[in-house]
Amino acid sequence: MNFKCPFCSRTFSKRSAYAQHIPVCPKNNVNPIDNESDSETSINAIQDVNQNNEGDISHDEMEYESYQDASFNSVQSTFSVMSYEDILECEESEKPKEPEKSGESAEESEESGKSVKGSEESAEESEESEESAKRFEEYEESAEEFEESGESAKGFENSEESEESAREKELESSKESEETYTEFPNEAYKDLMILVTKHKLNNKASNAIINFFNKHSTLSKSPLPKNIEKGRVFMNKMKFPNLTFKRILITTYNNKEYFLHYQDLLNCIKNILEIPDIMQDFALSFEDCKYKGERVYKEQSTGTWWKNIESTLPIGAKLLSLILYSDATTTDVLGKNQLHPIYISIGNIPTWRRNKPDAKQLLGYLPILEAANNSEKKSPTFKILVRETFHKSLQHLLELINIKDGIELLVKNEKIWFYPRISIIITDWPEAATFCLTYKSSNSKFPCHFCMVARDNFANINLLPSDVKLRTHEEMFKHFNENTEKTICIESVPNFFWKIPNINIYLATVPDRMHHLDLGLFRYQIEFTYDLLKLQHNNKLIDELDCRIAAIPRYPGLKIFSNGLQSISRFTADEYRNLMKIMIFVVDNLYSNTNNNMTNNFLNNNDLNAMHEWAQRFIQAFKFISSSQLKLPKLHSWLYHIIDSIRLYGVINGYTTETYESLHNYFVKIPYRISNKKNIESQLLQTIRRQAISSIFSQQSVITKTPYMYRFSTKLFEFSLKNANLFFNEKKSSVDSKMQTGFSKFLECLDLYLDLLNNPKIDDSQVKIFGSVTIENGNIIRATNSYHNKSWFSNVAISMNSEELEDYISDQGICYGQTLLLAEISIEKESLPLSLALIQWYDFKSQTHPYLYGCPHLKLKELFNFVTIEAIQGIVFSDLLSSRRRAGFFKTVYKEDHSRKISRYRRYFEIVA
Repeated sequence: MNFKCPFCSRTFSKRSAYAQHIPVCPKNNVNPIDNESDSETSINAIQDVNQNNEGDISHDEMEYESYQDASFNSVQSTFSVMSYEDILECEESEKPKEPEKSGESAEESEESGKSVKGSEESAEESEESEESAKRFEEYEESAEEFEESGESAKGFENSEESEESAREKELESSKESEETYTEFPNEAYKDLMILVTKHKLNNKASNAIINFFNKHSTLSKSPLPKNIEKGRVFMNKMKFPNLTFKRILITTYNNKEYFLHYQDLLNCIKNILEIPDIMQDFALSFEDCKYKGERVYKEQSTGTWWKNIESTLPIGAKLLSLILYSDATTTDVLGKNQLHPIYISIGNIPTWRRNKPDAKQLLGYLPILEAANNSEKKSPTFKILVRETFHKSLQHLLELINIKDGIELLVKNEKIWFYPRISIIITDWPEAATFCLTYKSSNSKFPCHFCMVARDNFANINLLPSDVKLRTHEEMFKHFNENTEKTICIESVPNFFWKIPNINIYLATVPDRMHHLDLGLFRYQIEFTYDLLKLQHNNKLIDELDCRIAAIPRYPGLKIFSNGLQSISRFTADEYRNLMKIMIFVVDNLYSNTNNNMTNNFLNNNDLNAMHEWAQRFIQAFKFISSSQLKLPKLHSWLYHIIDSIRLYGVINGYTTETYESLHNYFVKIPYRISNKKNIESQLLQTIRRQAISSIFSQQSVITKTPYMYRFSTKLFEFSLKNANLFFNEKKSSVDSKMQTGFSKFLECLDLYLDLLNNPKIDDSQVKIFGSVTIENGNIIRATNSYHNKSWFSNVAISMNSEELEDYISDQGICYGQTLLLAEISIEKESLPLSLALIQWYDFKSQTHPYLYGCPHLKLKELFNFVTIEAIQGIVFSDLLSSRRRAGFFKTVYKEDHSRKISRYRRYFEIVA
């Protein structure tokens, strides 16, 4: 709220300053001391101004509330940048800290400064004499000091004392700013900051929590900060040596400085190694894995690259494999702003653990140059500068690689001598071209960054090894020195990696599974299949394809396309992976009832065993559909370079961008949303630092959960066992046919099961029927006739007793069945009730040919038994697809394996006539 003088054009942010100005205003020709009426006029003028500004109060309050919604307000932003600069120990400060004035806050002094500036710009103020202006400024400062000190005219007499107190306060504040902490003041303070940081709460919500706690607390002194801004400033001052961010000037373009914001590579490595369970199966040496005398490749330590680099190290030293990933990403929905994060992980960590988010560290934000317009952005000079900036940033980030004597790191409470080496760089295709400095265009003469195969031969699957000439540092450097780099499609910029030991950058940028396979070749396969079907049968088979996809029942972890595929304009990588699980069965025998003599049934599972044969079938089926005649860089890379990459660096699950792209939310998008959109890199790094601190302290207070074998949920019925028949007859008409079968077999199967328990007394037992049970591995087994208005009776895999295996034909000790009822039965004089599942069994359809497509060929039998819940290993998926060729169903069954706490799927395919 502002107060405007009725005599001149000056405005004031404080009422006291306004009241002191009125008597001495140069435009006010009446002496207020001599004329009481004029004094009353001045007072009335003040009241009028107050009334006129009443409408502004609500507006200002609304602005304040919206202002508090952001994670950093303007004052907090200043503190964040200042704290960031203090941590970085930079010489320059974008926003220097102003000394605090006695009698006014930082915001008030800023507003007062703005009002003075506005008065100097006004024409009327320029006409005032210098003496009156000086007199006014002196008087205004004294008046504001007068109001804050709460004293009367003594403020003028004690001006010297107030100056001394201001200096003392300034010294105290500077000492406080220099203070650092390693612990929170108390447990409540710590829990509050961990809560706010973990759930990304804004200032308004966080302050509401503080107010709620203080209101209902019986403590005489609150253990929480005065407001959440104080708490964030406190966390910014907490000192952890491995959480220090820096920045360095990389280049200047169009009078704008571009900085690299980063943290030391060594600190990133130490942060990863400090994770409690990260040392499980940590590889320290090469593993020569063989199966039946043949070399097999699993983790990165089983690859030939590890073996070759390890042989170059001094005796007693170990190899530390470093994995890099970088990719520019948008910070907002509109895509107006971008950041270019680069991440690091360690290849010694097994793949299953390395693919978790906490096993990766943000190395920094690479600078992104801005062009004035599109023509400048497309100019060769700008493109060269962009690539030079990129590699100059990498040179600064990876200085640790050039250390000749290696580094010592603490691993399993033991100091180990490591030599850090870059193993692989995980990127998409354009980013890989930036690392290799090859041409990004797929229409160039040599678009592959691995080799020198011409684009015209990309669809040729019969190239000899001598035809695939790999790129090397020596060959590329030779062309660069001879100014013939354009003939081999590399940029006119020296590659930083030419100087890095033990790396071939052109092989290290490995094919990414997600972009090459999920979003690349499989996407082409789906699109070309639809185009092929449409070309040969219009929309007839396409509609049939969508009907088959829509008929697939629900299953946990499997996305269901209830409206087919034609209604979806764009698919994600996860959706393509879900389609991979079903598409081969959806298109099976699609041509069975058509009179098509031109095209054979192009899906024959026996012909898809080898990658080369798959590529041959792929090109044979879709070459005439593709506009480029299948001259696809990803197809060429997948066919000629993926096998070499596996031999060098291990299985492809170890180098997919999927787990890394999810980091953009944690390190870019979410911190950006809770910032005030100014000094982005500085604020994001401060937010990330607070998140890391919260993670450190939350690990110290982890509450272990009590493990359980199973847990029932959704109780459907409860009845006495004596009245079972009467209850079943009452509920018979209101349940599904599967549950009716379960009711009819309940007592018979229960008698058979109790015979094994020496017939305990259960006459007065109570029976509870549940709709679902969660077993130890997290699978939810269902047996209900109404789950979201549909019946769901889970198919399950059951582990058989070793004594009974000889009596049954099983699939490696596993039998399959369908749950009809989930029951809990109390037994007299027993502390624990019986937890049982009524199962209808599957059996092999044929004894001579028990497997089809290499998987069990099963059908449901009229055989029922109760089994304990503990015997159920997991759920399997039955995919019911209509087939015109067979009067039956086409089923796909998945069994979930939870070894090493990772859900992996073994697939079983079965046909039931």
